[in-house]
Amino acid sequence: MEKKLLAAGFRGFVTIGQLQENISVVPDTKGVYLLLKSEETGNPEFLPKGSGGHFKGNNPNVTIEELKKNWVENADILYIGKAGGERQGSNLRKRLNQLIRFGQGGNVGHWGGRYIWQLKDSEHLLVCWKELSNDNPREIEKSMIDQFKSEHNNSRPFANLQG
Repeated sequence: MEKKLLAAGFRGFVTIGQLQENISVVPDTKGVYLLLKSEETGNPEFLPKGSGGHFKGNNPNVTIEELKKNWVENADILYIGKAGGERQGSNLRKRLNQLIRFGQGGNVGHWGGRYIWQLKDSEHLLVCWKELSNDNPREIEKSMIDQFKSEHNNSRPFANLQG
């Protein structure tokens, strides 16, 4: 999977734990990013209560049954996200920093992808990104989710709740 993504222009392939230590490795440009299973993340172990923040007072946790229902067997991609775009002032570094802070319990606006924080070994998930200079990140994200769905019985990636 990593070779295929590298050939498609993705970079990074660092763990969430590494990004918690040093977010500056992520470029401050618009783009798309992926959360991937790593060698350390085999079969999922779901937590009844994850580490995600309670943004605007909302509980990010769902039932184990809901997590199991969303899990996609034999899929390496767990989440597809975007940063920046026509009406967004964000970039990859800011958006991934929000994701990390949300996963550390912060009251941060990164509700999408919250299911990953109910995985026992979420700090071992890999993060990669692709910078986009001309393409619209939302269009690329949608295209990637559609491609994933076409390969996985119309299922979205585990932590993508829309798309």
